[in-house]
This record gives sequence, C-alpha cells and structure tokens, in this order.
Amino acid sequence: MVSHIVEWLWHTEGMTPTPPDMVGKALLLLTLLGDYPDGASLSEVARKAGFPPSTAHRLATALVRDGYASVDEASRRYSLGLQTFSLASRVAHRHGFAGSALPVLRRLADRTAESALMSVIDGHHQLYVHHVQGSHSVSVSGEPGRRGPLHCTSMGKVLVAFAAEPARTELVEHLELTAFTPHTIVDRQRFRDEIDEVSRQGYAVADEEHEAGIRAIGVPVRNPDGVTVAALSVAAPAYRVSRERLLDYLPALNEAAQELTVRLPPR
Repeated sequence: MVSHIVEWLWHTEGMTPTPPDMVGKALLLLTLLGDYPDGASLSEVARKAGFPPSTAHRLATALVRDGYASVDEASRRYSLGLQTFSLASRVAHRHGFAGSALPVLRRLADRTAESALMSVIDGHHQLYVHHVQGSHSVSVSGEPGRRGPLHCTSMGKVLVAFAAEPARTELVEHLELTAFTPHTIVDRQRFRDEIDEVSRQGYAVADEEHEAGIRAIGVPVRNPDGVTVAALSVAAPAYRVSRERLLDYLPALNEAAQELTVRLPPR
C-alpha cells in the first residue's frame, strides 16, 4: 500500500521516491541536478527529492567539495560539476557515444592526417573531452575523461592564456610547473612570457614539453559571446612534424574552432 502511495505522489506531485541510504540520496541529488542545465536552488531539488532542505544542503556541500557538483555563489544555484562529467566521459568513450563536437574533430583529423583533441579547463588541470585518431599508422592517442597539465601542453596554454580574469592571473602565478621533459617550462617568468605570447598570437605550441617526441598546436574555442569554453589541438609525432610544419595546421584548426562555436551547446 505504501509503495502505491509513493508512486502516486511521484507522478502527481513531481516527487521522487527517497532512497533510504545517504549514498542513494547523493546519487538522487546528482540525477535531479542533471534535469537543470542552468542550475537549481536546493529548495527546488529537496522538494522534488522528498527530503529535508538540511539533508540537501549537507549532501550538496559534500558533492561540491569533491567536484561532483558546482554552485554559483551569486545565485546560489547548483549544477553538475566536472567530476561528474569526467566519469560520464569515460562511459561515453567506452560505448562510442558521439557529441556535437566529434564530427568537427573527425573532419579536422581527416584534413591534417594527425590526431585532433579537445579539452576544457578544470581547476589547475585540463579535462580531455574528445580525441580522434589521425590516419597515420603512428599517431598521438588520448583518452577522454582524463586530466592533464596546463603549463606544458598546447591546449593547456591556450586555456590559461584565454581564461577570464582573475582566473588567468591566478593560474599564471600559482600553477605547479612540473618538469615532464627537459623542454618543459619550469621558470615562472618564462611561463608568464609564454602565456603573453599565446594571448598575442592566438595559438599555442607545445614542443616535446609534456611528452618526449610529441608536438602539438592548439587554439581557443569561444562561445558566441567571445568567452573561451574549450581548446582544440592537432598533435603529431615530432619525427614527422617539425615545429614550423605545425603552423600549416592553423587554418584548419581555426575553421574547426569557428564551427564549434556554432555547434557546441550553450554553457
């Protein structure tokens, strides 16, 4: 009898059956946040979930702390975080799901015959979103859903250079400049100069700075308002592509970035 009442309330009042354990409640909160792409207040989500606002606040605080949810401090609206996206990307990659960006990356990889990659910024790291393998038998690979450094990759430098203030300054001054290869920039002033140059020229080059034997060139992907929302790159083995040759990929990269501005969903 109780189960019938719960089901009736769910369908008539917009409520969702409340799991008995805290893990279930947290997962329910995440699921409900997925229904609000522009964010939701905790009172909305708590009412729909059927548990007290105090419980919603406690769970949301933990989810924000661990990156599974995010909160807009001005509006106090909560939405899904990049950690949730990271997990989802791994599932999407495994099952071969294609997003709106994949056709663009496939065309870019076809035009250049090299691997095309896309990433977004995630704190002091970048989160790889998409990767399309190049047509050569030996090409650069990538795994969507994984994080990578910002200071020594072409996409990472782009994401720093075109980040909004004060985020850009914070990244330039406080990123950990870990040495991955002898070519990695580890001097703070050199890094400042590098980011300034990327900002001026509109693209970034990584010349065996993250991985020996790999070169890449990256450009920003902007939304219609001009805000950088992602980075796009072409990466190739250093033995096949010189630093100068990378510049030949710029027209194709910029065209792809422009198309993504139109195709990507609003953020």
